[in-house]
Amino acid sequence: MTKFWKACFQCCLALFILLAALVPAAAQTEIDGIMMTKNNFCVGPMYGYSSWKSYWEGTRKRENLNLGRVSTEMFSVMGNYGISNKLNILFAVPYIKTKASAGTLHGVEGIQDGSLWVKWMPIEKSIGKGNLTAYGIAGVSAPLSNYVADFLPLSIGLRSKSLSLRVMGDYQVGKIFVTASGTYIFRDNIKIDRDAYYTTEMHYTNKVSMPDALSFNLRTGYRYANLIAEAVLDNWTTLGGFDITRNNMPFPSNRMNATRLGVNMKYELNIPRGLSIVASGNYVIAGRNVGQATTVNGGLFYIINFNKKQPTTTSPKQSQP
Repeated sequence: MTKFWKACFQCCLALFILLAALVPAAAQTEIDGIMMTKNNFCVGPMYGYSSWKSYWEGTRKRENLNLGRVSTEMFSVMGNYGISNKLNILFAVPYIKTKASAGTLHGVEGIQDGSLWVKWMPIEKSIGKGNLTAYGIAGVSAPLSNYVADFLPLSIGLRSKSLSLRVMGDYQVGKIFVTASGTYIFRDNIKIDRDAYYTTEMHYTNKVSMPDALSFNLRTGYRYANLIAEAVLDNWTTLGGFDITRNNMPFPSNRMNATRLGVNMKYELNIPRGLSIVASGNYVIAGRNVGQATTVNGGLFYIINFNKKQPTTTSPKQSQP
């Protein structure tokens, strides 16, 4: 009986660690401090689930009984190809489904925005007892379907084309690392399916001016051999926009700020070689005009080695989507 309860405890502990580690889809992609080896291609599916019941209407936190719990499911394919050990190309294509548990608004679904990044590591040097690497990352995104943006909070996206420019540094001592990055996001204006709308003033047009945004990311944790486990603090700040008006629906050009706290995990299996499991989770701890969402993600990724004379190899500095 003692062995039985011990086995149950170990099983529950393993499940707890897995669920607690469940990653934003953004983890282990263009925003981590590791690179894919030259001529290796990592690709795989990701699933994500996010939901919230409370949200911020401006700075006022509230619930809306006409919405209940708003949930979003994401199914995506992500990939990372190593052009060289210092230059990677990454992509992501997501399919999104939304749902509200109450009220008359119906959820929608469809292919959202495709993303493409170029990740460059120009600096790698030993400093003190550790290793410092610096990165420059540029990314673009654009809608891949004609979805409706002016249906928040149930629209699958904002339909704004974007250009992201990021600088990032990573410092690792032994098995412990710290990664910090800052990103400026340029966002293109969008068109909506009405000829007039009100923000803080009346606009007699179907064009909506989308404010740019800043994003900061700090992560720290354990990175060694086939395991990466990290804690993540992430902030998104919209540079402009306006607050949701009282008892009204959100609008694409609202000021949307969010600070999230989460954990990420990657484990690479020994058999089959090249197969990795990734998982993560995060929670919005502060926000403005956003839902206080809890998000979990998980995925499987496989590395295809195009170096014919060499077996598939991985290292702490090798990345997957």
